[in-house]
Amino acid sequence: MTPVAVFCSGHGSNFQALLDATVRKKGRLPVRIALMISDNPKAYAIRRAALAGVPVCCLKPQLFPDRSAYEKVLIGILRSQKVEVVALAGFMRIFTPAFIRAYRGRIVNIHPSYLPAFKGAHAIRDAYRAGVRRTGVTVHLVTAKVDAGPVLAQKRVPVRRGDTLAALEARVHRTEHRLYPEALGRFVRSLRKKPSARR
Repeated sequence: MTPVAVFCSGHGSNFQALLDATVRKKGRLPVRIALMISDNPKAYAIRRAALAGVPVCCLKPQLFPDRSAYEKVLIGILRSQKVEVVALAGFMRIFTPAFIRAYRGRIVNIHPSYLPAFKGAHAIRDAYRAGVRRTGVTVHLVTAKVDAGPVLAQKRVPVRRGDTLAALEARVHRTEHRLYPEALGRFVRSLRKKPSARR
């Protein structure tokens, strides 16, 4: 199975969705979650990983002189674990071009809007305040341009009359939890057909 590292900064519900979809659980996602990496020692995602027996690496960026030094350590850890794909699941940091080059075409992200609409860290809130009738969820590859990489999968999410922001957030997150494992599974299977894409 393809070794994947999942990066999280917070609650980790998308990490849990990926974990639940692995072969060990439901058989829908043909990957091995080799480790979970976090930049936040208080992230609940760390507890989720520990309960599932997934190795955790928590590195605080503040302990490093700059982003380059931080990412060099991350790359070393990923390579030591023979990680082939990086899956971002609420990781609240922007990578430098150097990190993206190291895993070019193999960094996947889940974003809570129907890109290119509502890029950035507050996509659900921004869609809600804009009064749109539909928003969505996007799974895409990460490039140097934020929230602009090639789209792997998208799904629309309706904004219903009378919705609160909390209700919309819950609906978007439910959609994320279904779409991310499906999209990541298709992506990993496509990589297996391209031997040159693997380390």
